[in-house]
Amino acid sequence: MPRSHQRRTPLTHPEAADVDLFDVLHALSDPTRMTIVQTLHRDPERACGTFPVDVAPSTLSHHFRVLRESGLIHQREEGNRRLTSLRQEELDGRFPGLLDTVLAAAGSPAAP
Repeated sequence: MPRSHQRRTPLTHPEAADVDLFDVLHALSDPTRMTIVQTLHRDPERACGTFPVDVAPSTLSHHFRVLRESGLIHQREEGNRRLTSLRQEELDGRFPGLLDTVLAAAGSPAAP
């Protein structure tokens, strides 16, 4: 089958109740992943190639996977694009105030 006709592997996201605090903190410990989260905090949904990071596409995919598997982001397919959003409400329900506290400590401006 030609590559253009192959389907991507389905994206998996943990249920909010299964999100682990240590996985979230680990995901936020990397500067590139923190930049992704800060960007999503300001801009609710973005296409994967539009983040202000300077890494190779394969490295960016790795960072998205870590963020997705930790429960910080949600990704969805739209045509040939993958759109990414922050799971702010779900995270606030699981760990009230955690994300806002980490973002404030990192110097992120408040979301509009």
